[in-house]
Amino acid sequence: MLVDGGVLLAVFSTATVVVHALGIAHAAHAVMNVRSSQGAIAWSISLVTFPWLVIPLYWILGRTKFHGYTESLRSVYTQHHKLVRQTYNELAEFKVAPPDNLARLQILAETFTGIPFTSGNAAELLIDGEQTYEAMLNAIASATNYILLQSYTVNDDRAGNTFREALIDKAKQGIRIYFLYDEFGSKKLSRSYIKSLQENGIQVSGFRATKGKGNRFQLNFRNHRKILVVDGEIAFVGGLNIGDEYLGKNRRLSPWRDTHMILQGPTVQTLQNTFVRDWYWANRKVLEVNWQIKANKEINQTALVIPTGPADRLKACNLFFVHAINQTKTRLWIASPYFVPDDSTLTALKLAAMRGVDVRIILPNHPDHLLVYLCSFSYYTEMEEIGIKLYRYKNGFMHQKIILIDDDMAGVGTVNLDNRSFFLNFEVMCFIAESRFIQSVEKMLQVDLAASVAIDLSEYDRKPLWFKLAVRVSRLLTPLL
Repeated sequence: MLVDGGVLLAVFSTATVVVHALGIAHAAHAVMNVRSSQGAIAWSISLVTFPWLVIPLYWILGRTKFHGYTESLRSVYTQHHKLVRQTYNELAEFKVAPPDNLARLQILAETFTGIPFTSGNAAELLIDGEQTYEAMLNAIASATNYILLQSYTVNDDRAGNTFREALIDKAKQGIRIYFLYDEFGSKKLSRSYIKSLQENGIQVSGFRATKGKGNRFQLNFRNHRKILVVDGEIAFVGGLNIGDEYLGKNRRLSPWRDTHMILQGPTVQTLQNTFVRDWYWANRKVLEVNWQIKANKEINQTALVIPTGPADRLKACNLFFVHAINQTKTRLWIASPYFVPDDSTLTALKLAAMRGVDVRIILPNHPDHLLVYLCSFSYYTEMEEIGIKLYRYKNGFMHQKIILIDDDMAGVGTVNLDNRSFFLNFEVMCFIAESRFIQSVEKMLQVDLAASVAIDLSEYDRKPLWFKLAVRVSRLLTPLL
């Protein structure tokens, strides 16, 4: 039976009116909720002009606030308030005042997370995949009670299988094991890999970033943390995921340059708390773990762990980094695979350079994400004008996330110098305020600088028009990169 043309026209007209009305409603939502004014303008104009296409994209990519995470933790804290209070009281016993230059960071850190600088820590750098994996596997082999392992990317390859076999061996010994991964970062992880772990009694879970009514359609949120905790006595954190590429076995990105760290002391409990919170969000189960702090009084480093994410009441990651940059007096060295700073971070970097601070930023010379690589060129002109030094690491792909502030503090963790880490990802950084560790980071970065080439920032002016256009388009997409 043929449908009357007038009926079709009426249906189409009604649908058009409804969709455009929805576009206007979504545009109003964007104006009220999108983080930056530029983003709000871009979303609202697009939603009004092309609602059929942009409304679904807004559902998937438009939100920067992760709903439900903090509320779920608040309820469980109420149920277990005695344990929570006891844990924080024990941590408070190791609270220590950082050097005078970092006193304001102490206030900021406690405001964001309730976690202070603590004494009694021991941190050691782990450089590149072989050293890191060996130390992690040795720690797993030494476990006598439980293992907490969290990774953004887990690959079903030789390295991934080495970790799988190590975990299964410990599970057969009766060790409790909890394995948390990010579904987007580990999208290639096979079901057989997960099943083999589960069949041997290992608790395995994705982070479930789309869990909850407000997050259902969102693909923007990722858990980018990489944490290993063994028995509540030793912990690892840094840039390395689990896979062959982190051992330099990806031909296009080989050799792979990365940095991790091994920790003892109160920092172990703060990293453990970060894992336990993420596990509770994903599974609604409170893990029984060792909260007793085993301090290393011999090395006795001052340290701070900062877990951040899109569920924070304030934009903790961005604010902490901006404040840390603003505190620098003589030196600010940063190594990051991605350079897509927001306006506040870029302004802080510029002001630091204008104060006479030695600002050096090491980026990879070979990109693994083309848009991010192109976007970095858009900052060349601004950096050239005020003396920021940019380097491209040429000996393979550099993936480490390092910040060195004066002679006062060095940070190692998972935060990239980009919008995604600052506003969309669950991240964690560990900062050490102790001269020997700072010197080891300085020495490591000097080796990296020797393997890098200083960029003539004016070279962007000599690029062809098509390249400059690609760079500017990528700059427009910075909220999503």
